[in-house]
Amino acid sequence: MEWGTEQQEGVSHQAGADRDADLVVSVRKGDLNAFELLVTRHQKQMFNIACRITGDSEDAAEVVQDAFVSAYRNIQSFKSRSRFSTWLVAITINCARNRLKQSRSRMSREPVSLDDPVHTGDGKIIVDPPSREPSVLDRIEQMDIRRAVQDCISRLEPGFREVLVLRDLQDFSYEEIGKILNVREGTVKSRLFRARESVRECLKRSRGER
Repeated sequence: MEWGTEQQEGVSHQAGADRDADLVVSVRKGDLNAFELLVTRHQKQMFNIACRITGDSEDAAEVVQDAFVSAYRNIQSFKSRSRFSTWLVAITINCARNRLKQSRSRMSREPVSLDDPVHTGDGKIIVDPPSREPSVLDRIEQMDIRRAVQDCISRLEPGFREVLVLRDLQDFSYEEIGKILNVREGTVKSRLFRARESVRECLKRSRGER
């Protein structure tokens, strides 16, 4: 399987229950095409969740692949009392936890600017013509902000990080998060409050604020 690097925040999961149910039934009967449709439908959201939790796109791709393999192997045990997407998120988070435990160090990967000149074989340099898009400096600033936010999220303990990602970036309800993480709703709210405060303080420090 190949996973794109595009991240989509807040992908709607509220309307996915009914349309997934029929596909799940087909998968249980051995329909691989039905499972491919489930993969296509949910892979971007799962990748985004995994990327936010692991803080690394390559690790996230491995996590998502492992999650879908696990989902396929255990589809018979899926209880239809919850949405398939909720069950899949729980699997993805478990795979991300395992990945974090296995990884002792992270290599920082600087993004390559699309505005860099292209060197051809004869030494010529091709420069993109000016556009109406935001300037390179504006885009760098935006990337720096996103990188700072992700760095602060990555500094959170896993339990707080997971709640923050599911609530603030993926818009799951408190009840759904409780089911996904197998904790009480009150615990979800408590962890979310502490996670938000920690990220806020982290961002202040990164900007040199007191």
